[in-house]
Amino acid sequence: MRRSLGVGAALAVVSLACRGTTSDGFTLLFLGRSPTARIGNVTWAPDPDRSRLVAFDDRNLRIVRTIADPRLATPMAVARLTPDRLLVTERTGEAVVFDIEGSGTPVREWMSPFPASLYATQGSRNDDDHIVASRSPYFVQFVAESGSEPLLWRLDTLGRPTHGIGTIHVPAVPYLAQLVNAGAVALDPKDDNAIYFAPLVRDEILKFDATGATLWRAQRGLFPQETDPKFMPSPPGRPRDIRVAHAIVNIALALGPPPDGRLYVLGAQDSGATRLRLDVLDPATGRIVTTRMLGTAQAAVAVDRHGTLRILDPDSLLAQAPADGREAFGPPFALPTLTADTVRLADYRGKVTLVNFWASWCDPCREEFPHMAALYRDVARSDFDIAAISDDVDDGKMRAFVREFRPPFPILVGGGRMKGTYHYRGLPYSVLLDRHGLIVERIFGFGGAAEFRRLRETIAKEIRAP
Repeated sequence: MRRSLGVGAALAVVSLACRGTTSDGFTLLFLGRSPTARIGNVTWAPDPDRSRLVAFDDRNLRIVRTIADPRLATPMAVARLTPDRLLVTERTGEAVVFDIEGSGTPVREWMSPFPASLYATQGSRNDDDHIVASRSPYFVQFVAESGSEPLLWRLDTLGRPTHGIGTIHVPAVPYLAQLVNAGAVALDPKDDNAIYFAPLVRDEILKFDATGATLWRAQRGLFPQETDPKFMPSPPGRPRDIRVAHAIVNIALALGPPPDGRLYVLGAQDSGATRLRLDVLDPATGRIVTTRMLGTAQAAVAVDRHGTLRILDPDSLLAQAPADGREAFGPPFALPTLTADTVRLADYRGKVTLVNFWASWCDPCREEFPHMAALYRDVARSDFDIAAISDDVDDGKMRAFVREFRPPFPILVGGGRMKGTYHYRGLPYSVLLDRHGLIVERIFGFGGAAEFRRLRETIAKEIRAP
């Protein structure tokens, strides 16, 4: 899947007032389908399509800062951990804590307690914060559960589960348990005893106390009778296609800024979530105060402290991003080739360069190599080069891969140390550098022929640049 650091143009806004009060600044609650996090006078949001975090000021919702890092492959949600720490949920469930007060670098990360998790925090003023993990609504896997697992996990600030909260619903088909129990979660910064949870595929919104006892349960009345998802027959001639009949109901939760403090629920107006809706609830009682039909598959939702809503186009919001200065790729490498020559990062200076990390056991790498070979042959060596770095531990398997594909570019031997050095999420992972060794974009995974067509256009543009 390809990721870019590109920018675009103007902002489109539609205002929907819940209360007729003049606003003095808006806080972004949702961007696309992701919850945001307010820290100080800015709101941080994930931008998964560009593998970065963006910060909007609360006065006019302009982007004032961006953070990109190899650990940010597909960030799906963010939560305030402390006044200088942001907790990021990766699509595959890992958590990464970023220092946003200083350099914008990651300070710790942890693996998911569920097959994939979504994290929420209370956003306190110290490191003794409450963190809760739910099964992620952004990456659901078919994993059977027995009923002994908790609905939510309470975590310490190192990501270690301390105790379970609530009880899961076990469907008739156990392999759909992750789907049935996945959902959005939010904590109330003013109430240590309040946990809000909205299942992805069920028409309910729940408030728990810290023990997992249900304080209230709200429903919209979408279905005459609540039914569990079920597997559907595969299409004719495609027996390996797995289809599940289910309706997406809830997507994300957020609490409005004080003194508003109401619970905002981003959900689906239709079963496929091609049209979104926004429900606003009284957090004390669960009463639905108002509902707005947004009618689009993606939306940005902002609210001021009086509860006045603004519904915006997320692409237009992100298109205002300033053209940040490019960062240098690093640390510099000095790696042996298969013939024991040493190649250094500095050797590529003056050329647009694709630094590609791969391994023989990586199936998408096998699909990607022919595309890289064609790209290498088609662009002049004076302008473009490829640094293909193997992260294999097994030298024999690496050499067998090379004999099979016979790449026209040199292979550099990373010896299994590259992930620990460059901190990427998975393979293949590529970084396109300009002639000065600065990062043009990061590319996570393999996106097929379309990705390489776009990559060729970007390379040609960089070659023409002064």
